[in-house]
Amino acid sequence: MRRTGSRALRGEDSALVHPYLVAHEQRQEEQRRRARRRALWLAVHGVDIGPRVIHGVEVTA
Repeated sequence: MRRTGSRALRGEDSALVHPYLVAHEQRQEEQRRRARRRALWLAVHGVDIGPRVIHGVEVTA
């Protein structure tokens, strides 16, 4: 049970979390950001690399 006004614990704030776990999560987030930036850059230049499956239905180009 959380007390009112207390903030949630983060893995980065605790010495109990191994640094390599935090580094792995940060790498994954950076990869997702890079993929979003790449998709946006390509879209600006007229190349659509959007998702191939939307709401469980495969979309063909």
